[in-house]
Amino acid sequence: MSEPVLPEMKALVVIPCLNEAAHIEPLLRQLNAGRGNHDMLIVVADGGSTDGTRAIVSRLTEEMDDLVLLTNPRRIQSVAVNLAVAEYGNGRDYLIRVDAHGDYPLDYCRTLLQEAVDTGADSIVVGMKTVGFGSFQKATAVAQNSKLGNGGSKHRAGSAGHWIDHGHHALMRIAAFRAVGGYDESFTHNEDAELDFRLRKAGFRIWMTGRTFMTYYPRTRPLALFRQYLGYGRGRARNLLKHRSIPKLRQALPLAVMPVALLALLSVVHWLAAVPLFAWAGVCIAYGLWIAVSQRSPHGPLAAVSAMIMHLAWSIGFWLEVLRIRPGRAAA
Repeated sequence: MSEPVLPEMKALVVIPCLNEAAHIEPLLRQLNAGRGNHDMLIVVADGGSTDGTRAIVSRLTEEMDDLVLLTNPRRIQSVAVNLAVAEYGNGRDYLIRVDAHGDYPLDYCRTLLQEAVDTGADSIVVGMKTVGFGSFQKATAVAQNSKLGNGGSKHRAGSAGHWIDHGHHALMRIAAFRAVGGYDESFTHNEDAELDFRLRKAGFRIWMTGRTFMTYYPRTRPLALFRQYLGYGRGRARNLLKHRSIPKLRQALPLAVMPVALLALLSVVHWLAAVPLFAWAGVCIAYGLWIAVSQRSPHGPLAAVSAMIMHLAWSIGFWLEVLRIRPGRAAA
């Protein structure tokens, strides 16, 4: 693809960040090299890193034009992006959100800007290709790239360009972002889907691009994966409750996991109480074996374990939020 000539467009690239010393410098150098002739201000919104991330970014600001380190005292990503837009968004046309724990094609930002011009979309979202390195991370990547782990989500699986209700946030018109009030800062997870709901309600359009994507690296440990999906479940519940909407089928099915796990506790009274739990586990394991055979992936069986962790954590998080149960307090 030829270099787009869009001299009138100014972009604000925001990277919410916390303890990403291993990834932040390669990411910033790649973004800087890929800016082409575009006016792009890159803002690293750091939530209080203690691993040297801030020192790395500070050093790079001395050699890279248009790179800024911004302190995010509340740590969460929704606040990070809102702060960056409030501080540096004036006079800029587009917001590009970049994850510190991901990888991107060299022409990622240029392609997003070109798509915005070609489609007239108010928001551009991208597909996510999940990649792992260690055994558990590879298995989790296999799970997240499959319907067992993503439920057929378009922004997980990727697809040709089309209009969509929600996807992984990549680019947004700053005017549209501000018109709906930015991210809801009470959301620590699922803030992107919540904002997409308000964008659609306000008449803005979201385009799923097939011309670029991001690479995502999943959690490397089971407990970290469990905590991540616990937050995802809470975020999805808060989103549905706030907007009084009904979950899609791919979201509704995992909701049964926590109830059937609780039901299984009654198996001490009668063994039938454990049947639904074993049926769910059996389906996951069978799907993992099918992945192993059909994709010739040795990580298929372990992918079933990763999927079960994700399902259970998501379901627990969802129901805890619905019941208003939080650590350290009783249900409301």
